[in-house]
Amino acid sequence: MNYKRIIATRRGGPEVLQLIEEELPKPDSKQVRVKVLATGVSFADVLMREGVYMGMPAFPFTPGYDIIGVVDLVGTEITNIKSGNTVAALTKTGGYAQYILLTEDELVTVPDGIDPAEGVSLILNYITAYQMLFRTAKIKEGEKILIHGAAGGVGTALLQLGKLKNLKMYGTASSGKLQLVKELGGIPIDYKKENFENILAQKHHTGIDVVFESTGELAQRSYKVLNAGGRLILFGISSMLNNGRRNITKVLATYFRFSIFLYNLIPDKKKVLLYQITGDKKQHPQWFREDVAALFELLLSKKIKPIISHRLPLSKAAYAHELLNTSAVGGKIVLMCQE
Repeated sequence: MNYKRIIATRRGGPEVLQLIEEELPKPDSKQVRVKVLATGVSFADVLMREGVYMGMPAFPFTPGYDIIGVVDLVGTEITNIKSGNTVAALTKTGGYAQYILLTEDELVTVPDGIDPAEGVSLILNYITAYQMLFRTAKIKEGEKILIHGAAGGVGTALLQLGKLKNLKMYGTASSGKLQLVKELGGIPIDYKKENFENILAQKHHTGIDVVFESTGELAQRSYKVLNAGGRLILFGISSMLNNGRRNITKVLATYFRFSIFLYNLIPDKKKVLLYQITGDKKQHPQWFREDVAALFELLLSKKIKPIISHRLPLSKAAYAHELLNTSAVGGKIVLMCQE
């Protein structure tokens, strides 16, 4: 029996993503084979495709940071997972495939009634937002926050979760996505036409409480809008790319901007904090499971609803990357791997 998966053949644009077909592997005694129903398309996938993501595998490899699927076959030493169980995993790579082999400890159980595309959005985007809010920023009811890239997958998750805590939320986005930010409870700021520093200074002259910075190039400006005790949360480096393609000058400049952490030496009570989902999951695996369970409960109770920009078949992975390259989406792109 054969199965299909996407491989990034070399560093480059969306055209390096190719659909291949090969023999379906069998799990060893400690592995579980999962029939992948949905996998998210993330900016981390684009960075890996361009060869600028730290800790990425060598080419060729299969992208795919998160999956939801059904257990298809289990190894002889597996005790808690059974064939037919619906599961999710933060895979980092390998998700763009019809099947994937994982270990039991990588899997979390998915409750009944979860739409695969919405559910997979929780595993990377919403867990990132949830943990940044409650684990890293330790957000308090009614605080004031600024979200850069507020119409993206993590940005829309931050807006929905922040609304549940009655946060005063500002979000930068392009002009075509400002309405989405507003609909999700944020005060939109057109990042091309408006200066977020001036707007926040006029409305909150003492500063705001938290900034979520995903570009890597707005850290210094964002630090300035914080109040005493404010927190700047860094979680992305999207400025490494120009129209979705690697730009060496921007890569070097982005890494240089991490000198922002020296600001922690300034005795002004402000903090610069870094969030990395893989590091947090490794250091605090119980947090990941607890927080995913909490998010599934919020989804089932209809308190959150992921914004799905596109549901595409696995064969359209390159097109999905083209959409991300041009910032043509609001919310999450999901590949439906069995279509």
